[in-house]
Amino acid sequence: MRRLLALLLATLTLGTAAAHAQPALTVAYAGSMGVVMDRHISPTFERKYPVSVRGIGQGAWALARLIAGGQMRADVFVSVTPGPMRLLIEKGLVHRAVPVASTQMVIAYSPKSRFAARFREAAAGRRTWYRVLEEPGLRFGRTDPATDPQGRNVILSFQLAALYYHRPRLVQRVLGPLRNPRQIFTEPSLLSRLESGQIDAVAGYLSAVRSHRLPYVALPAQINLGDPAYMRDWYSRAGFEVSGLHGGKVRVKPQPLVFYAAVLDNASHPDLARSFVRFLRSPVAQKMFRDNGYSPPHGKPLG
Repeated sequence: MRRLLALLLATLTLGTAAAHAQPALTVAYAGSMGVVMDRHISPTFERKYPVSVRGIGQGAWALARLIAGGQMRADVFVSVTPGPMRLLIEKGLVHRAVPVASTQMVIAYSPKSRFAARFREAAAGRRTWYRVLEEPGLRFGRTDPATDPQGRNVILSFQLAALYYHRPRLVQRVLGPLRNPRQIFTEPSLLSRLESGQIDAVAGYLSAVRSHRLPYVALPAQINLGDPAYMRDWYSRAGFEVSGLHGGKVRVKPQPLVFYAAVLDNASHPDLARSFVRFLRSPVAQKMFRDNGYSPPHGKPLG
């Protein structure tokens, strides 16, 4: 009798656990979106749907290559700039991607930096921002242009700044080599290092900087890659080549700083994935984007 009762109890326990088990939705997203995705959008979505969201934040190009190569399985992919998303479209893994937000480039600085007072003057227009970055001993951080669109956009912004301010050596003086190992950090760790004072300044997305409540210096529209009106006649003047992860050279040109979301064709939970993408464009999620420093989405769907 005791054995029968124990068996019944175990069966009921397993049945209850199964009833409460929730599917896990895997969302791979550009690492700069960590705050808004992990603290706001994903928890809100979990309260609306019977699902657990598993977020993976890394450089968008690195994620796209992992997904394209079959080394990562995801339900939803959220990219910044069209390039990484187009790779998955070309591979037949995505048929349609929709814009969900946009941003622009800024110079963020650490409140703990010994250069903080000078950056505050630059933010107020009383000092030239690039001259602060050229000062000896300043520790500058950025992400890898081989794997991350943000890392590429840093270089493009500095190329445009060199043209805009008529300073042809600006890129070399501040960035050094395009893949400078002394400056390159992973995207999720970059702003954390800035917050802690391990580095003095970074070039990054306004959306991520404001999400972390960090001070920053705004850049002119001719430099920040955030105004589509400058894309054809001005932004197009920037460009460079970087070594690909598997050899060869990749030609990099400016692309709109727009975040795109898509359901993967091999998603394990396609219905929930479609609901998540629709949620990203809903008024609730759009307010979360705005509150965390993102600009409204612009442009047409891809695919």
